[in-house]
Amino acid sequence: MAKVLRRSGTEVTLEVTVDLKGTLLEMEGAIQEASNAVGHCATEEALKRFDTDGSPIRVGALKLTARGRDPKPYQTPYGVVEVERYVYQTSRGGRIYCPLEQQARIIRGATPLFASQISHKYAQLNARAVQTDLAQNHGRKIATSYIQHVAEWVGDIAAAKEEDWEYQLPRLAGGIATVVASLDGAMIPMADSDGWREAMVGTLSFYDHDGERQHTLYLAAAPEYGKHAFTERFAREIARAKQHHPEARWLGIADGAASNWAFLEQHTQRQLIDFFHATEYIGKLAQARWPQRHAEDQRAAWQHAHCNRLKHDRGVLEELVAEAARLSRLSSLSQTLRDDAYSAWTYFNNHRHQMDYPGFLAEGLPIGSGVTEAACKSLVKQRLCASGMRWKIKGAKIVLSLRALTNTVGRWSQFWQKIDQFGAECFG
Repeated sequence: MAKVLRRSGTEVTLEVTVDLKGTLLEMEGAIQEASNAVGHCATEEALKRFDTDGSPIRVGALKLTARGRDPKPYQTPYGVVEVERYVYQTSRGGRIYCPLEQQARIIRGATPLFASQISHKYAQLNARAVQTDLAQNHGRKIATSYIQHVAEWVGDIAAAKEEDWEYQLPRLAGGIATVVASLDGAMIPMADSDGWREAMVGTLSFYDHDGERQHTLYLAAAPEYGKHAFTERFAREIARAKQHHPEARWLGIADGAASNWAFLEQHTQRQLIDFFHATEYIGKLAQARWPQRHAEDQRAAWQHAHCNRLKHDRGVLEELVAEAARLSRLSSLSQTLRDDAYSAWTYFNNHRHQMDYPGFLAEGLPIGSGVTEAACKSLVKQRLCASGMRWKIKGAKIVLSLRALTNTVGRWSQFWQKIDQFGAECFG
């Protein structure tokens, strides 16, 4: 359907014929087929330009000679393109080296753009859904096993290079006054155990002088004992961000988990308990104070009033601590309600130094870690907790690495620029 009319330097002129008949939908189908035919033809021309002329070459300290030209099919966004290319070996044999694949940045038989499309879709959807999407929207029929193969290879690169590859932060107009570091966990079902384990999510949110969030950097990590790899990655991201924004205020906002604060206190100047986690304990006190079934209105009014006061009145903390202590000893309450009141007493008493909500609001600073809470759902839960899913550590790590890249504005394109620069694999 498409053919090369002429070649001139880097330019190739192609010709394609489109039969426009039937309904518009049918015509659009014909146009898509013609577009894929043009892409197929042009990609074949492009791939040939990355091959050698068959002369001996050196790869590092190795001298390689051409073994001959072998045909090889490559998966592209437009269809399968078969190209004859030179393959090389040392004089002693051994592994095969293909200059075309190394120079063109082929990833497991896929061109870079197609590998990017597959892995980006796989970050959002399971393999069967990606297969359906490619067939329905791109006219490409691909096996689910191949989709997983390519996506996992790309995810392996992303995970392996998390320490080595530094990504640039976007240039943010107006300057950054505040950076909020936050982290939290989300439970995912595991295949190699009978239960669930905690994946970690971290965010760096960048706010301008008006308190408007301008950018968010997302990190996600598969379950690990001790969380050392995750916290080391997060610490590196914080150090890099501080180099870009040395004058910014650095705040740590999270829930009450001790491990969160052990990390955030090392890297931030001021810390705050997430306001919405604190209000959950006010809800427990409201339930204990108004336990009757018909007291919904009183509970809601008391909870609303004290949540509002927590934002604006520093003195309310002492009142909440005293009320929690009183309710935890009230014999007329059930043991469950007394235990809930005691947990509220412990929470407010232990974290009162991290609950200066009036002070933060007066300075125009954020008081919640909603960005991280949302990331636990969008980054982890939506993809890894669908019905029937079970994960091994490696699979979860691959998907979360891909999702963190795709969710952070600008990182996906930077990641592929680095693959374009450094390659994915030299030997096959």
